Amino acid sequence: MPIIKSAKKRVKTATKATIRNSKTKRTLKDTVKLFGRKSTQANLSKAQSALDKAAKKGVIHKNKAARQKSKLAAKAKTAGVKSTAKIVTKKPAVKKAATKKPAAKKTTSKSK
Repeated sequence: MPIIKSAKKRVKTATKATIRNSKTKRTLKDTVKLFGRKSTQANLSKAQSALDKAAKKGVIHKNKAARQKSKLAAKAKTAGVKSTAKIVTKKPAVKKAATKKPAAKKTTSKSK
């Protein structure tokens, strides 16, 4: 058991995080297994949502979530379930060129 006050607090917060992460993992596993048993559109969306939440919370890596969502979509396609997942693509920002004319040169006449 830690003696320092900040170490005691870290033990408490780590315990809370462990409980929260295990709950997220359990929900994720249950929804993915449910889709494996019953391939329906509702179960597919629940499983994909659980994957997104787990990745957002940092329980699993975002690339792992993307890979598993891809596998679920492939299974759904073979099972004949239509996916309603939105594909988000970033559009590159297009900057318009300035249409301002260059300043005219002023000529000064020197008189002698």
